[in-house]
Amino acid sequence: MNKAVYGLAIVLLLVVVSFVLFIVNKPLLEQPQSGTYYTKHRVVEPFSMTDHLGNDFNNESFLGKWSWIFLGYTSCPDICPTTLQTFNFAYQELQAIVPVNQVILISVDPSRDTQTRLSQYIDYFNSEFIALRAEHETLFPFARNIGLIYAISNEADFAVQSGQYLVDHSASLVLINPEGQIAATINPQLNEGQPPSINKATLVSDFKKIVALYQADK
Repeated sequence: MNKAVYGLAIVLLLVVVSFVLFIVNKPLLEQPQSGTYYTKHRVVEPFSMTDHLGNDFNNESFLGKWSWIFLGYTSCPDICPTTLQTFNFAYQELQAIVPVNQVILISVDPSRDTQTRLSQYIDYFNSEFIALRAEHETLFPFARNIGLIYAISNEADFAVQSGQYLVDHSASLVLINPEGQIAATINPQLNEGQPPSINKATLVSDFKKIVALYQADK
């Protein structure tokens, strides 16, 4: 009996030692500097929008690609053009990490952002980028599902009728993995006296970390 107990203790000790060595030797992957990587990827609820070329865009459009999503509109005075400019400058570096990226602007101003207007706007920054539009009954639940928000300011009738209004919206980015799930959120830099902005170097660095974390989870 004593020998059996002793033998079992040895086996258990070897199991514990092996487990500890595995944990110690397993590489510790870095988390993104400016955002959050979701170990348990979040589901994108079914949706359907139209892109700037008039094509349908839905959940299946995410599959097999890394998709960068952010809210905006063509009349945005600062955050939107700055974000698109940053993506344009970073695009080749993002493609070098994984060559299946799609940058997607989702308009939160469907009243003014027609398909033609979106097409002209997005092509100015990069002809490979995508702009999507839908009515608010689709936009609002979609934005809430992926963790972003927006609201129309100056909602008085005269402002809306004259077209002189702003749309407040999240400046964060949402990254969808090739399985069509929400993999991460990237937050903008907040500098006093300046609009929120995405830093190019941090964006590229964080994408490398997120891809590594995603591959380690598979």
